[in-house]
Amino acid sequence: MLAVALISTSACTPANAKNEADILVAASLELSGSAADVGVAYQRALELRAAQINASGLLGRRRLTVRIKDNRGDPATALSQLTAFTEDPAVTAIVTGTCAECTAGAARAIEERRVPTIALSPVADVIAPPAERRYIFRLAPSADDDAVVLTGELGRAGQRRVAVLSSDDAYGRHGADATAREAGKIGAKVVGRAQFAPADTDLGKPARSALAGGPDAVVIWGFPSQAALALGAVRDAGYHGQVYLDAAAAGELFLGGPFAGADATALVFTPTLAIDDVIATTPAKAARRQWFQDYTSRYGTYHGHASFAADALQLVANAVVQSGSLDGPTLRARLESAQTDGLSGSIRFTPDNHSGFTPQSLTMLEARGGRWRLLG
Repeated sequence: MLAVALISTSACTPANAKNEADILVAASLELSGSAADVGVAYQRALELRAAQINASGLLGRRRLTVRIKDNRGDPATALSQLTAFTEDPAVTAIVTGTCAECTAGAARAIEERRVPTIALSPVADVIAPPAERRYIFRLAPSADDDAVVLTGELGRAGQRRVAVLSSDDAYGRHGADATAREAGKIGAKVVGRAQFAPADTDLGKPARSALAGGPDAVVIWGFPSQAALALGAVRDAGYHGQVYLDAAAAGELFLGGPFAGADATALVFTPTLAIDDVIATTPAKAARRQWFQDYTSRYGTYHGHASFAADALQLVANAVVQSGSLDGPTLRARLESAQTDGLSGSIRFTPDNHSGFTPQSLTMLEARGGRWRLLG
């Protein structure tokens, strides 16, 4: 098994025998708080992928290390961390987690210091406005794309009355709006809509409110832990019909709690979470299968969001190899033209589009046999 990458705390830029500076990627993640399960998955993925990149020889004499700090989902803490990262000449690039406000709050420092930053947030506005976020890239499914795939499945299943239960934050509100918009395009109607605060644990009241209109299907928008609570609240309220989850809700491969034996539950996500159902007919699919196996071997299970963090680190490494430089503007230019079939799916950045994950990489999964499987 590959060794986990070292966590560097040095303020100096390490150098190898050829006097080429090594690569230091700093990460501000939600390792505690309501999105901690996703943050920990990001941390594990960064550490594992760093070890794999170093072992592969891709970087020649360079070494890649990661420095990870817990921002607790607090924008003020993240601002302090990210500002310090941008001021450290040893830092080559930055990775941020799910908290869009955490990245947005440090946007000015990131731009002024010209440090390429990849945000793993599902909130599309983290890279807007583009003229002021030239050094910020985003690698995660978008709410708009999720909604298109979800409502396409609603249409296929003939479900026309939809309830939406979502987190009361930028992502949840955007997702609920996108669901209503896309539902209208297939002749469906949102008959109930309710929200829950990101820190709520008792979701009984919003669940009952969402169900009051008598829906054929329920769509839940939220991160894994709260999505599970929302699913449990919907079932406890007496609803046993079809439930759809957005991509942010993707969590562990093996399903427990409200997901255990959860029939009639589907998820829009990438096939990597159900890679055992995918035939490795291309090098990219084979690489995703190997990544899935390596992560599962090390950590005992697989978390859906892990592949996005791994891809973020790989994008930085590729940019360094292609340019031969650690210069911020040079790496930004390389990232803006990056096109690769990553572990999460197809990734395409352009100067006009810093949201790299392509919607064609999304599919529908279903809870079956205690784990996520391809729908159908």
